[in-house]
Amino acid sequence: MRARDWWIWPFLPLMWLALYLDFLWSPDDVQLGPSQRIFYFHMGAATVVLVAYTITLVASIGYLISRRLAWDRWAASSAEIGTVFTAMVLISGILWGRAAWGVWWTWDPRLTTTVILWVVFAGYLLLREWSDNPQRRALYSAVLAILAYVDVPVDYMAVRWWNSIHPVVITNQGVNMAPQMVVAMVVSMVAMLYLFGIWMAIRLRLMRAEAGVNELKNQWRTQLEG
Repeated sequence: MRARDWWIWPFLPLMWLALYLDFLWSPDDVQLGPSQRIFYFHMGAATVVLVAYTITLVASIGYLISRRLAWDRWAASSAEIGTVFTAMVLISGILWGRAAWGVWWTWDPRLTTTVILWVVFAGYLLLREWSDNPQRRALYSAVLAILAYVDVPVDYMAVRWWNSIHPVVITNQGVNMAPQMVVAMVVSMVAMLYLFGIWMAIRLRLMRAEAGVNELKNQWRTQLEG
């Protein structure tokens, strides 16, 4: 690990603090009991999803404006991580829903829009494997990412627009949770965002290295053919 990567190390005590607050310090929910603790992981992952797909949107627009592949690498890296965290949201939501609603799955508006979100961004990743031409791949991916992002605000507003059984935690009046639960939730969100930042840094380095290798291959191929 490089000396400039010192900023990664605070993640470990931060994650330990989040786990302590989630599982030991925060109280059980009156109705759900200890199963409420799944929510902290769920909320943290959902926060990363929002940030990751927003970065993909901004980077995709940046590529369409500038045609610089650096923007495409940002979009792709963030979309990959966002798709993983969307899967985490779905899995943790299923576990929480089983405890809260007594069923593993229901086609609730929030759950349905989240599944759609995961599918469209999984399709985005599949589309990137379709072409070996970097510019064409970046162009098609950028357009799809912008279209796919439409589901992000829809997913967030689903519990407000439609008759959803999914709880609304954050309202105009504040957070519908006990103060200790709010602290545990916020720390978990920060820890997950920190993890996202580390993962992004690593993924971007790998993609830059991969781009450099491909460029060298193309140069050698051109020299051999010439």
